Amino acid sequence: MVEEFKTLRDDEIEVLLNAPVLVSVMIAGADDKIDKSEIAQAVEIANSKQARAREQLIEYYREVGQSFQEKFEKYVEELPDNADARTEYITQELRKLNHILPKIDHNFAVKLHASLKEMAKKVAEASGGVLGYMSVSYEEAKLMELRMIDDPENFDH
Repeated sequence: MVEEFKTLRDDEIEVLLNAPVLVSVMIAGADDKIDKSEIAQAVEIANSKQARAREQLIEYYREVGQSFQEKFEKYVEELPDNADARTEYITQELRKLNHILPKIDHNFAVKLHASLKEMAKKVAEASGGVLGYMSVSYEEAKLMELRMIDDPENFDH
């Protein structure tokens, strides 16, 4: 178990472990369709995070990575096909982090928030464009900042 999660309830830990998957599904599906390359790219990003994440997050991403692809495919299958409805559901789920992040180590929360935003950007950049140029759609760009998650930098600690 991730050291920083010891004081959290199981449902809170689940929200934290699902966050990278939800962010990936939301961004990949922002333009209404989630293609195989976006799934592969999201899985690749999650896997690379296990080795290249900020040191404090490596254990977290190892845990996330164990079931990332299964969860990603399950969400794609179970969530609405409509991008707006899917984004609304995911936004509600990600907002739960606003009650959880203040309960964990401040540095961990700050790094996790930055890492999720980085992941959103990488998934957005992976989904199209010509040679990677202009590859972020308007829909993806709107969501990439993850504005539904309060920046832990602004928490009182």
